[in-house]
Amino acid sequence: MSAKRLAVLIVPVLFLLSSAVAQVNDVSVTVGLTFVSTQTVPSTGLPIHFGNASGSVVASYARQLKSFKTFGLYAELPVGIVPRMKLNYYYDQVPKNIDALYVTPSVRLNIFSGESFSPWISAGGGYGRLWQSSNLIWSGTNPGPTGSNTGVVQFGAGLDVWVRHGWGARFEARDFYSGTPDLNVDTGRSRQHNYYVGVGVTHRF
Repeated sequence: MSAKRLAVLIVPVLFLLSSAVAQVNDVSVTVGLTFVSTQTVPSTGLPIHFGNASGSVVASYARQLKSFKTFGLYAELPVGIVPRMKLNYYYDQVPKNIDALYVTPSVRLNIFSGESFSPWISAGGGYGRLWQSSNLIWSGTNPGPTGSNTGVVQFGAGLDVWVRHGWGARFEARDFYSGTPDLNVDTGRSRQHNYYVGVGVTHRF
């Protein structure tokens, strides 16, 4: 199943879960870019470039656990979806593109919780699924695996700006620190940073 199809399934489920709970909760959906730094293959000295994955999505459901005056502590479930990140390498050895799904239960701390402007930080970890294209970057069939599982550590920060009736805007940046996809070449790395920056809507009730 592709990352885009998973997005179609996961986002409605998060909203349905949120509607079943009657306490202090919020749900959000943001759209943005995912960046991965260039990696060098030691045996050739040549770089593998990762294209910026536009159309990446992070959907999140959170429930308040505790309120400390101006601070609010939340349990949250960010789900990151990265579709079609293109790869570029001199030799026709690596997959044409990669997709990713990150599911990372986390703890979030909001400052000025309940106010019009609420910055926050988040940390947690969970599961990631990586897909490699069945095609190579220039031509031919990818001889390597087209899917793999990985553990993921998530760090994030953002700002919620509440407008009216529990609706607002969310600006967020997250790092999904995951295992590396199977690129058919050895980059000398076992993990990589996947930096996401996005903007979208959030709703609390």
